[in-house]
Amino acid sequence: MAHSHNDCTPHSHTHVMYLASYNCASFRVLSSASATSDEEAAAKAAAVNADTGAPTIFDKIISKEIPANIVYEDEAVLAFRDISPKAPVHVLVIPKSRDGLTELGKAEKRHEEILGRLLYAANIVAEKEGITEGFRVVINSGPSACQSVYHLHLHVLGGRQMKWPPG
Repeated sequence: MAHSHNDCTPHSHTHVMYLASYNCASFRVLSSASATSDEEAAAKAAAVNADTGAPTIFDKIISKEIPANIVYEDEAVLAFRDISPKAPVHVLVIPKSRDGLTELGKAEKRHEEILGRLLYAANIVAEKEGITEGFRVVINSGPSACQSVYHLHLHVLGGRQMKWPPG
């Protein structure tokens, strides 16, 4: 059997196994680094238009211009499945009105009520999804946190063991 240094399966020869493992580990590190730099670049690009008032993809989901798999909705909040889930359950919870709340770092006293409603909605989502025994709520605020959509949103993650520390 021919062995390729790019093959990620274990081999019977120790030196070949080491090379294959080394190459696979290097590939994973490079892939992870590439994905991270892509996320960072996307976040920086999105930040440029953060406060222009232009409609975001979330505004288009709220107005039903773009379909979404909705998990929960009330008069102030919308929750829908993330299209690129990072856990078996990954739901985004957003306010239906941005009202200047493009990121948590822009929150003002007038946003207290909606911030509380978003957290309560995250709990309702966890109940609906059957993950109340353990879930995580994440808010990315600003380009250094890799926020890519400037419409405040909470990520509700669950359905698997979470690790600590995150990020």
